[in-house]
Amino acid sequence: MRDLVEREARAAAAAAPALTDDAVAAALTRAAAVLRERSGAVLDANASDVEAAASTLDAGMLDRLRLDDARLDALADQVLATAALEPLERDAGRRVVDNGLVVTERRIPIGVVGANFEARPNVALDVAGQLLKSLNAAVLRTGSAALRTVTALVDDVLRPSLEEVGLPPGAVGLVRSGDREGARLLVSMPKVVPLVILRGSGASTAELARLAAENGVRTLAHAEGGGVLYLHGAASREKALALAAASLDRLGVCNRLNLALVDRDAQALLEPLLELFASRGLEIRGDVPGAEPLDEPIGHEWASDPDRVSTVTVAVVDGVEEALRIANVETSALAAGIVTEDEAAAERFLDGYRGTAVFWHAPTRFADGFELTGAPETGINVDHVPGPRGPVTYRDLWLRQYRIVGDGTQSR
Repeated sequence: MRDLVEREARAAAAAAPALTDDAVAAALTRAAAVLRERSGAVLDANASDVEAAASTLDAGMLDRLRLDDARLDALADQVLATAALEPLERDAGRRVVDNGLVVTERRIPIGVVGANFEARPNVALDVAGQLLKSLNAAVLRTGSAALRTVTALVDDVLRPSLEEVGLPPGAVGLVRSGDREGARLLVSMPKVVPLVILRGSGASTAELARLAAENGVRTLAHAEGGGVLYLHGAASREKALALAAASLDRLGVCNRLNLALVDRDAQALLEPLLELFASRGLEIRGDVPGAEPLDEPIGHEWASDPDRVSTVTVAVVDGVEEALRIANVETSALAAGIVTEDEAAAERFLDGYRGTAVFWHAPTRFADGFELTGAPETGINVDHVPGPRGPVTYRDLWLRQYRIVGDGTQSR
């Protein structure tokens, strides 16, 4: 299998220098049309994937795997929207040194970026579009559940569209096996694939991230999520319940309400909050009356637990500082929000949270690349290091380079 993965990666590396902003925009525009033209082939492949996975995936995962005419149409619209986005501005600044050297900071492509993602075939086009838009070639890898669909999207949609506008079709590569070894190989080739985007469940993604580090491959990992909502002592009942409800419109997503923190001074809100959760059919875990004991760490992300996705954790806290400690230390640091009419308390929470997105009177469901940046995301990076953090889009997938021009007279 190594030879097969390396062949796809090297073909992508050879294709990368040919990518230009205009040609990529044309290819993605064409891909949106081709997706509609060849929807039958894509839907047939997807039906086979869904049938094969029916006995192994839960209902939520099957729903994310399944495509239909409406979803394909929405996906085509998104590819078209990506094509229309402004190209990345490559010049990041310029200065002239006293000795006459002209120093320009540039944003240059990485080359080849890998992407490993779960059984959500729409991610194939989302991620490939983002990588191409940043003038990087791609090597995609998905599991066996979505492999037929993703193969159809690559071979019947993306590659023909690239070829039609004069770009090498190998600019989008594919690991053509659902075996887990394909993912391990993808994060083991630093010379060819120096960066891999990881999306999926926390345990498997964390394992791949560790393997990548051992092999000298950098990763942007979207492994953990879970939104936090803190009901402060000065919270409005109406806003608190409205925001809790708005955070639960979907349960199988990383930015939904996962942990509700209720201030001891806001315990009058506890009963109606629990009633709201019960009306949504949620299992309530935590240290509050009527809840089941918490048998996982307080920040455990229920959306990544297929058997218990309809679960929420509730805890009572003593003030803003304890809420911040829990949100910063005990959770993934994806997103946290506060409900309060006390502006000073809100500012303390906004300033004190160290996660990727912090909210005041807004649901954490807006911790999403398209909502926050206007561009689809490849994932949300929650690492506590410099670099692209939060929603990662095509605007983040570059390397910094300094270009220096002199007149031949300069010396140190």
